[in-house]
Amino acid sequence: MHPAVRCRVFGAAIAPRRAHTGRVPELPEIAAIVHFLREHAVGRTVTRVDIVSLAALKTASPPWTELHGREVRDVERHGKFLDLDCGGLHLVVHLARAGWLRWADTLPAAPPRPGRSPLAVRVHLGPPGSDPGFDLTEAGTRKGLAVWVVHSPAEVPPIAQLGPDAPGLDRAQLGELLSGRTERLKTVLTTQSVLSGLGNAYSDEVLHVARLSPFATAGRLTEIEIDRLHEAIQTVLADAVHRSIGLEVARLKGEKRSGLRVHGRTGLPCPVCADTIREVSFSDRAFQYCPTCQTNGKLLADRRRSKFIK
Repeated sequence: MHPAVRCRVFGAAIAPRRAHTGRVPELPEIAAIVHFLREHAVGRTVTRVDIVSLAALKTASPPWTELHGREVRDVERHGKFLDLDCGGLHLVVHLARAGWLRWADTLPAAPPRPGRSPLAVRVHLGPPGSDPGFDLTEAGTRKGLAVWVVHSPAEVPPIAQLGPDAPGLDRAQLGELLSGRTERLKTVLTTQSVLSGLGNAYSDEVLHVARLSPFATAGRLTEIEIDRLHEAIQTVLADAVHRSIGLEVARLKGEKRSGLRVHGRTGLPCPVCADTIREVSFSDRAFQYCPTCQTNGKLLADRRRSKFIK
């Protein structure tokens, strides 16, 4: 029922040219993890959970030890959150900016020790010493990986606040969602309480396909522009999910990278018009766009010199 698998790694799936661009696992990668865990974790019993980083655990009651002895019945996605249904309790995970999920056929029996290791949580799904399971790890010094143990995913505040799921959004809903909004379009698309699932990388891809400026005012799009935006959201995400589902993990990172048209490609030619892909940096992130395809040749001001995007 559960074919043997070697160590498999999910998570930050792109190695961009700049360190702060596009490392975040987004909806297609989360969908691939869900698919994988449904095949390899559902039907197994949680025998032990090791919390290595207490900072990652966001709930105290029920205790994580209540997961022990429970069968994994299903795995779902809520926006960019993972949800393992463990027979009345849910293990909910947000991988944040640099989170990873590693699956192993055999996990070490000895409990891991807290330290400088990127390991945050280990979940055993079989007898100690011969059990498969997975590790949740997080690279870097800025830690954001979060884990909740709850009776219902709705108890997780960020999930309760999620907007409609991007892949399921119809044209009328998108029009209503954008109506009257004064924020820049890039901001609206990546605000999870407005629209869930789109992150920095795939919003860049959507805007490029839709031929829309990241700085466009969301509530001022024409009906034709909303049509293009809706079609781009559906096609970009559907294509990315299709390419991600079922791939061997060694190919998952490369597949995402090869499938991106503008994100993480600063200085390279646009695959549509051959203009040079440009970048706007703000805070600790950046986004990319094509001037010819999206802004009528205009170069957008960088946040290092402007306040256009928050």
